Amino acid sequence: QVQLVESGGGLVQPGGSLRLSCAASGSIFSIYSMGWYRQAPGKQRELVAAITSGGRTNYADSVKGRFTISRDNAMNTVYLQMSSLKPEDTAVYYCNAYKPGNIYWGQGTQVTVSS
Repeated sequence: QVQLVESGGGLVQPGGSLRLSCAASGSIFSIYSMGWYRQAPGKQRELVAAITSGGRTNYADSVKGRFTISRDNAMNTVYLQMSSLKPEDTAVYYCNAYKPGNIYWGQGTQVTVSS
């Protein structure tokens, strides 16, 4: 079992930055691939960024060059640094932990980009 708790969401102006954190507990964090997903009202949940246990990353085209995912295995935490935020980045952001046969989700944190 893995428990995930996201934090760092909030209201930010267009062009601003936020850093989301996802703290994990309950299992061996380092063996999991971790991801950030988001879901805007009326839309399906979509992958934003992911990082493997070995540190390999991938990003949605819409966030490449603006968002950076990273992990600190000593702190059991994964981060999403978001810069140059746009109104279309507004969504609930969810943390995800995955290994074959197991997938876990956090409760989500709201990010609102608005002037």
